[in-house]
Amino acid sequence: MSDSPSSSAAAPSSAPLHLAVALDGAGRHPAAWREPGGRPEALFTARYWADAVAEAEAGLLDFVTFEDGLCLQSSSPEGPDGRTDRVRGRLDAVLTAARVAPLTRHIGLVPSVTATHTEPFHVSKAIATLDHVSRGRAGLHVQISGLPHEAAHFGRRTPPLPAAELYDEAADHIEVVRRLWDSWEDGAEIRDVATGRFVDRDKLHYIDFEGRHFSVRGPSITPRPPQGQPLVSAGGVAAGAEASHRLVARSADIGYVAARGAEGFRTAAAAIRRLREGAGPGPEPLHLFGDLTVFLDRDAAAAADRKGRLDALAGHPFEDDTEVFTGTPAHLADLLAERQEAGLSGFRLRPGATAHDLPAVTRGLVPELQRRGLFRRAYGAGTLRGLLGLERPANRYAARPSASPAA
Repeated sequence: MSDSPSSSAAAPSSAPLHLAVALDGAGRHPAAWREPGGRPEALFTARYWADAVAEAEAGLLDFVTFEDGLCLQSSSPEGPDGRTDRVRGRLDAVLTAARVAPLTRHIGLVPSVTATHTEPFHVSKAIATLDHVSRGRAGLHVQISGLPHEAAHFGRRTPPLPAAELYDEAADHIEVVRRLWDSWEDGAEIRDVATGRFVDRDKLHYIDFEGRHFSVRGPSITPRPPQGQPLVSAGGVAAGAEASHRLVARSADIGYVAARGAEGFRTAAAAIRRLREGAGPGPEPLHLFGDLTVFLDRDAAAAADRKGRLDALAGHPFEDDTEVFTGTPAHLADLLAERQEAGLSGFRLRPGATAHDLPAVTRGLVPELQRRGLFRRAYGAGTLRGLLGLERPANRYAARPSASPAA
């Protein structure tokens, strides 16, 4: 889509607007690596990712997600497309987030993990470690994969893998991860040199999870994360949205909504929240972030021209699973304010070309939202849970203090 609303100052919303950015190579557009400033020579270096996250943090964004997968990127769902004119290959998302963590202070770090082929025990300790390294700013983006050529890398499962089953498995995966995070109580580490006691064994717990997809005894080998429970996110899938919506409603703290138009976002958000209510009262609110791919410039014509040049390099017009916005930061601010009324907590923006569109978000969109009273002017919390207004949860295995007898 293009910049549909006319630019105007919107009335401040009663709830703060949250913003995240999805980082993926040189950008969402397949020709983004050929854009001036695309830095293709640096895509597999820690410095490239540190610079991108530093830019996002300078814009006071809530968090960044790091895209990942277990096979080479491809334009074909059938397998590798053999193309050599597009970025192929990625660094590991969790390891990249851990490398960037000490270089940042406030922004949340949310790497993507494919639950289909990754053991929850490994994921739990990796994200717990990231939370310790970042001092409470870790999250987890859980995704599934039914791609036959990806399954072939592991040789443990026979395609086809039904999507509904994969989403059910992902829900169990998340439950195991959450239990493992709680398998160490707060204060389980005594670290008393004088007595020679490092750990209180009574504060470590077997989780004894027995399900259709996993059998995990526990406990974890990593102490409870600083946040208690790092935030779990899921969704962002247009195809097969119903199963994705169920996973978000059942298991996530943050859901990504891939839809088109205000009514599409409203319908998807309402469906997810109905599913959440039907699953029983959750321990805390569910944040829904609308996914948008953005091409931003000083005016609408310049943004359209830049996207057109990238399309010409790619050999075809760019399309995406998410809605595509082309226009100015002010027009995007109009759109976000309008879409927030559809029941969204915030938005995850996918820069069309990171070199251009990430700074356009942090230096153009953010000041515009601040001017309208729609976005923070400083970080107000030290953890990702805090940035999203969520309390640190109690440990499910810790003994609850008994009530005092009545006088």
